[in-house]
Amino acid sequence: MLNFVVLIQRLCDIYGWLIVIWCILSWVPRTGSGLFEDVRAAIATLVEPYLNLFRRFVPPLMGVDFSPVIAILVLSLVERVLLTAIL
Repeated sequence: MLNFVVLIQRLCDIYGWLIVIWCILSWVPRTGSGLFEDVRAAIATLVEPYLNLFRRFVPPLMGVDFSPVIAILVLSLVERVLLTAIL
């Protein structure tokens, strides 16, 4: 049971870091092709569907997208609820 709890914690941590990395990569100009663009596309494939859930409800304020912040907060909340339900 403890291994399952640790697995859930690690997966949520990794996904949260992927969101942060994707945000940082979104500030870097696109080069067109190469390994960097492949990594960016792979992370976007994992993160974009989840972020799009929040973009529908949280519009950008003055050009700044706050949906990643809300997404990480909700991910943390879901993690805590799951861990509380398991334990």
